[in-house]
Amino acid sequence: MRTMTDDQRTAQILDGKALSAQMRRSMAAEVAELTQRHGRAPGLAVILVGEDPASQVYVRNKTSGCEKMGVASFSHHLPAETSQQHLLGLISELNADPKVDGILVQLPVPEHINPDSLIEAIDPGKDVDGFHPYNVGRLAARKPALRSCTPFGCMKLLEQTGEDLHGKVCVVVGASNIVGRPMALELLLAGATVTVTHKFTRDLQQHVERADIVVAAAGKQGLVKGEWIKPGAIVIDVGIHRLADGSLTGDVEFDVAAKRAAWITPVPGGVGPMTITMLLANTVTAFKAHVGE
Repeated sequence: MRTMTDDQRTAQILDGKALSAQMRRSMAAEVAELTQRHGRAPGLAVILVGEDPASQVYVRNKTSGCEKMGVASFSHHLPAETSQQHLLGLISELNADPKVDGILVQLPVPEHINPDSLIEAIDPGKDVDGFHPYNVGRLAARKPALRSCTPFGCMKLLEQTGEDLHGKVCVVVGASNIVGRPMALELLLAGATVTVTHKFTRDLQQHVERADIVVAAAGKQGLVKGEWIKPGAIVIDVGIHRLADGSLTGDVEFDVAAKRAAWITPVPGGVGPMTITMLLANTVTAFKAHVGE
């Protein structure tokens, strides 16, 4: 990990891009061995419904990640008017396909489709996004199986600090099913003392100021003020927002926070690269379970 060059900044950068590249190199070697041993590569099926530009970029990145790692990719790009019944039928087919180890439905889906019904239709053993209630329940029961990718990636970044999380005061800003809630469960699993804040929370500042670790995942630009960060804290910024000049920023006021924190993730280049890497890791995990390793 590198230290910031600006003398006014003390935080060390948690470089998700570098960690992601390191993990992918290691996984690529493992995938090559698994493919040779079992006569097929791990397989990931991605379902994209409609023409959402951001979703198309995400799917391209996932497909590219598969190719570079030697994972077989099966893309299903369907028109926006596709019915929920048709999608459920496709998921059923993919559940039964022995070449497919992971199934991912790219969110958001068009309004006429219930995303929860799609997620719950996926075989939990192929739920590489970690969104299925079974997998969330396993994490809550301290018996994790396939884990939600972004929180799992955050935990890998926290490992890079070398800090023992037992007893650490952690504040998760945001309570979404995709990040906030499973993030809290991951931190509990690691022995931390966890507070989850959300839109009904009173005095967010007071909660953040006492935190040894802040995970900002509210999806609101600059919500967490830099001066709120406890000196020496670890800051994980999951938020990503595009500014008018085309640059990206997060949920945390980075420049001020970086003068106070011990470790901080940048935006971009922090949590983002880890999400797809953990998706690929989950696909390999699912493959190994399916072939009995």
